[in-house]
Amino acid sequence: MARVITVAVVDDDRMLLDGMRAWLGGVPELRLVATVATVGELLGTPDTELPYRPGESVYDPPDVVLLDLALRDGSAPAGNIRRLLRSGSRVLMISTVPDRSRIIESVRAGADGYLTKDNDLPTLVAAIKDVAAGRGAHSVELAFACAHDNGPARPRLSPRERQILLDYASGLTLKSAARRAGITVYTAKDYLDRVKAKYQQAGRPAHTKLDLARRVREDSLEGS
Repeated sequence: MARVITVAVVDDDRMLLDGMRAWLGGVPELRLVATVATVGELLGTPDTELPYRPGESVYDPPDVVLLDLALRDGSAPAGNIRRLLRSGSRVLMISTVPDRSRIIESVRAGADGYLTKDNDLPTLVAAIKDVAAGRGAHSVELAFACAHDNGPARPRLSPRERQILLDYASGLTLKSAARRAGITVYTAKDYLDRVKAKYQQAGRPAHTKLDLARRVREDSLEGS
């Protein structure tokens, strides 16, 4: 029997919250555990960016939190995401209108995906499952935002650097990535070192293969 994924929704639109209760209540693989207006209300802590300490309460983090991109309490999306990540949840951003700069900011802060609120239930359920499994939810809106991100935090990679990064981050050994690219392993290592240096210079460390895989997901490089 498949594991049931626990879900919370943080949104100050009452109609949307009612709709989510109706929608997700009929999905056996998901269990909606909370619908609240702020992150602080969910965590049972003040609405600040102070670190959440699990030992201070009986809070049981849901697997995935659906977080509105723009809450009326004025809280910053990045701050909300960081608080939820520290509490132990993964985060799927939802919004009415795509806002490219905020989408990028959210992904940089650690959100695992982004959807606009006009998507249907099957798309939402699939995204929640992907996020819960650690794969991330790669929507059209997210891919577009990342592909058109020209900010300094998105390093410019050459085609060969990108190829080695994608192959290596996908799980191939450096030797296998080099063989696939038709170059020596020493040349492949040089390309990979350049990639790491570019991300380091952009303030986004990529020391390990897991770091590199995260950068690939953040920048939606697989489909660009």
